[in-house]
Amino acid sequence: MVTDFDTALSILENRTRRSILEHLVREAHYPLQLAELLDVSQQAIMKHLKVLEDAGFVVSEKVPSEKGGPPKRIYAITQSFSLRLDLGPDLFRAEHRQLPSGGPTRLSSRLPEDVLGVAERVGTRRRLPMAEALGMLSELNDELDRLDAERDALIALHQQIKQKASRVVDDTFDIYEERQLAHVLLEAPRRPVDLDQFCAGMQIQPQRAEEMMDALRGVMMRQLGAETGTIIATKDDRLLPWWLAKSDSS
Repeated sequence: MVTDFDTALSILENRTRRSILEHLVREAHYPLQLAELLDVSQQAIMKHLKVLEDAGFVVSEKVPSEKGGPPKRIYAITQSFSLRLDLGPDLFRAEHRQLPSGGPTRLSSRLPEDVLGVAERVGTRRRLPMAEALGMLSELNDELDRLDAERDALIALHQQIKQKASRVVDDTFDIYEERQLAHVLLEAPRRPVDLDQFCAGMQIQPQRAEEMMDALRGVMMRQLGAETGTIIATKDDRLLPWWLAKSDSS
């Protein structure tokens, strides 16, 4: 089962469930162990574990009791994913990203060059001494910090561009729905706009959305022509995105 962003956020908003997961990522636990560690009733722990298991966060299995009693149910983590939420003026990015699977060799093609040596040292070894692992993990943590800093800078630059473009949108379009359509395009410029979804959200007719999209294309082409000092000409029935219109006119 693959969890979407909303489901993951709903589940992880609960502090006790986050604490349960924090313990389970280290090793599998019995409900009674978790209840004692978190100072929460076993009944409450079982309710949280059911939520986590129903959502596919954890799996459980029965294992024989060490004291010869009835088998006990033990819980372990299954999913590997990352949640990202960027929020600010002219900035909203919410993503649920599944982490890639496979060993070091398979991951090598997607890793930064600076840590390829770590992947090579790990190789196909089944066991890794703790002292050696600490050095590797420290190296990876440094690289993650560097990448996070780069990503933060890229997100900030993305936000500043959106802020400048938003001012133009506000000055250009008087109608609220037209401004919202412009913002949808700015948020994902290389992705086709889902007009059906836009119409449902804005509660407007599809024909009205098509008219707004045509008007938006025209405005962007005029702006592009004014900025570049070129004349952009296309056939009446050729609806080109503005970035293709630019390359087509060169």
